[in-house]
Amino acid sequence: MSEQRTVRRSLKNPRKGKTDWKRVDALTDKDIERAVANDPDAAPLFDEEWFKDAELVYPDKQMISIRLDGDVLKHFRGTGPRWQTRINSVLKAYIKAKDKKRA
Repeated sequence: MSEQRTVRRSLKNPRKGKTDWKRVDALTDKDIERAVANDPDAAPLFDEEWFKDAELVYPDKQMISIRLDGDVLKHFRGTGPRWQTRINSVLKAYIKAKDKKRA
């Protein structure tokens, strides 16, 4: 258990790391638009027309307690932040595959 590493996040100080947040906070919308326009990998994913019909959908997530094998837990924790979301995605994919077999 001493090898286990828990990463704590805090709402009081969420901006740790190497990012220069003062520089980011100082960017204007024009600065960001200019940077996006000059970046070939930053093509817009959605246009204003898409957003007109977009609907905000909140996931129906529920807090539970679950027991997992140690190797499963180690694997998913080793994938980094949001590992619990990845477990959820794997379970959803399993359900989808089972539903296809039944159809």
